[in-house]
Amino acid sequence: MRISEFTHLLHNPQEITDQQVLDINSVITEFPYFQSARALYLKALKNKESFKYNLQLKKTAAYTTDRSVLFEYITSPFFLQNKISEQIKSNSAHLMGLEINDFEDISIYKNVILDDSLNQHLKDSAPTLDPFLFKEKKKTPTSEAQKKPSDSLPKQQTPEAQLQIGTPLEFNTHEKHSFTQWLQLTSYKPIVRTDENQPEKQTSSSEDTLLKISKKEANKRSKFDLIDKFIQANPKITPTKKEAPIHNIANLQSSQSETLMTETLARIYLEQKNYDKAIQAYNILSLKYPEKSSLFADQIQAVKELKKQNK
Repeated sequence: MRISEFTHLLHNPQEITDQQVLDINSVITEFPYFQSARALYLKALKNKESFKYNLQLKKTAAYTTDRSVLFEYITSPFFLQNKISEQIKSNSAHLMGLEINDFEDISIYKNVILDDSLNQHLKDSAPTLDPFLFKEKKKTPTSEAQKKPSDSLPKQQTPEAQLQIGTPLEFNTHEKHSFTQWLQLTSYKPIVRTDENQPEKQTSSSEDTLLKISKKEANKRSKFDLIDKFIQANPKITPTKKEAPIHNIANLQSSQSETLMTETLARIYLEQKNYDKAIQAYNILSLKYPEKSSLFADQIQAVKELKKQNK
């Protein structure tokens, strides 16, 4: 990829093609700490609603020195906008350029036309008012039985589609805690590798070992002397008269979890297949937002079905 092409895509990420996405990925493979390439690749995956977005966001956070800058980038309007917003802007500019001509009052002509058409309609519909023309239709029981159940019942979504599992996670500026929590949940522990070809360390001489043993014994003796002095002195600890205030830590933790709980964090638990925490999260959200309780109830039911499938 040429420098001019890469610079153009930085300013116009909506024009990235599938081939250019592969080229940017190869650039990242060769230069893993190239922050601009990682940001552009992340934006391309977001525009295409790719399932690789969540994993790539985690990798980008691992190669980023300041994650707050990355959080500001993925929550910025530039990152969240797409082609539709550009079309809206172009259409609004086109509408602003249109000229509005003077209008003509046609209400008088309209009333005359309506009166004539109404009278003609009443004359035409007069025979239909005869009550002998109407007969009750016999019900056919076979007509309802012949209906297919697929035609009458709406198609149900799968739990994965209803819960939007695999789709890109979207964070807003108020969900910094959810972003850091997601990074903590998806962080990997470092693998400690031991070099088998490394030669064994040589043992110390007998004199050094004797010196170490004597130092340890001297330290033990000094500690025992301090304990004996403490027992002989027999100090007494006077209790404080004022009672310390008792705080309910459980209530504090529950209140903090309620204030910090978001729909994105509930989806994070789903991506980690932590279904119990996801159900708990949706229960908290239903209490926090009662106007959306029916939606969260459907989400809880979908999580329970998904949990049964993955047993």
